[in-house]
Amino acid sequence: MTQWLRALEVAARTEPVMKMPLRSGIGRIYFLLQAWRSLSSPTSRVDSLATTSVVSSKILQNGGDDGKFKQEFMKLKLPRSSVNTVLQRTSITKLRRVVKKFCKSKRFERALEALILMETRDNFRMYPAEHALRLELTIKAHGLLKAEEYFNQLPTIASQKASSLPLLHGYVKERNTEKAEAFMVKLRDSGLVVNHHLYNEMMKLYVATYQNEKVPLVIKDMKQNQIPRNVLSYNLWMNACSELYGVGSIELVFEEMLTDKNVQVGWSTMCTLANVYIQEGLVEKAFAALKEAEKKLSPCKRLGYFFLITLYASLKDKEGVFRVWRASKAVSGNPTCANYICILLCLVKLGEIDKAEKVFKEWELNCRNYDIRVSNVLLGAYVRNGLLEKAESLHRHTLGRGGNPNYKTWEILMEGWVRSQQNVDRAINFLTGNNESQT
Repeated sequence: MTQWLRALEVAARTEPVMKMPLRSGIGRIYFLLQAWRSLSSPTSRVDSLATTSVVSSKILQNGGDDGKFKQEFMKLKLPRSSVNTVLQRTSITKLRRVVKKFCKSKRFERALEALILMETRDNFRMYPAEHALRLELTIKAHGLLKAEEYFNQLPTIASQKASSLPLLHGYVKERNTEKAEAFMVKLRDSGLVVNHHLYNEMMKLYVATYQNEKVPLVIKDMKQNQIPRNVLSYNLWMNACSELYGVGSIELVFEEMLTDKNVQVGWSTMCTLANVYIQEGLVEKAFAALKEAEKKLSPCKRLGYFFLITLYASLKDKEGVFRVWRASKAVSGNPTCANYICILLCLVKLGEIDKAEKVFKEWELNCRNYDIRVSNVLLGAYVRNGLLEKAESLHRHTLGRGGNPNYKTWEILMEGWVRSQQNVDRAINFLTGNNESQT
């Protein structure tokens, strides 16, 4: 036990967390995928090293309009030296815009290069938030060791404080309890104020690594140091208590939350409460919590609706699923592919395949990019219900719409062929596209 938790209370060590097993089906279809790749006609590849776009000197010098500058800059490709040359001649203001654009397009190494050039400019000092962003990009591009080196070289307390959260989050993401706890000790020894975001990260880590008994110790430390809890703090505390002590302790935490003037109970807390009630078989209490959660849903954000849809589906409440799904459509903007996957999974779980087909057609009418993961939900439902012809028909339809089958697609189809005892020739013919003569 490290100093950080020893200062709170001695807690029992838990067994090491078991590594996540490989997803089922990968090994089963590995050979099939290899065969499929060899049978497919090879496609020509464009060597990105052979193409280098150049931002015109006029745009660099005069800036042009920002939209044109960003559009031209995003065309930059390898070799790296050409990119660096352009970056060195770009103003700080435009570099900041370019960094945001690179981050948005997940070109993290490019964004990191731009930040490094900003940092090395003469007579320029980066903001603490920019140091934090560079550290976060360093983790994505080069890993935690390089990020630790950068953190130790930060010039100011403000920059260290801003960068502490992304570094701790990196430890949490890797489930590295030892380093996370040591980092918290280091922050305290350095005199840096530890806020509720850092405590929440530690509680996330303990919940994820099944060390729930440490979560109340974190809450205790927050209270001793007069650090206010937020909604996430209470939700994590409730989840840990559900594993440790049962429903009674969760309701005590909820009552404390109701008296906390720093937080406002929202849909996430009511969903957390409902989920615990469902696990404990307290159906009436679960419905009451979900009804209260519905009242607290945002008319501007769609996220909460799908937590409720999932929980109503687990209660086998079809009307609740349909009601919240309809309400979610009133939120501005189109539902995402993830939203459609969620509602399709819930409808399939409830046995409402006809309704799932209607929702799928609705998605097809509105989708810009054909995400095969959406059709895989319906494909799996057909196979599990013995509707192999419909599954094959859907597969051909998705290919016609430009969908790219992934490993899960082939796993589902193989499961269907095995279940129906179809011969290997039929499977290979279907995979290679020679299925016109099949009945």
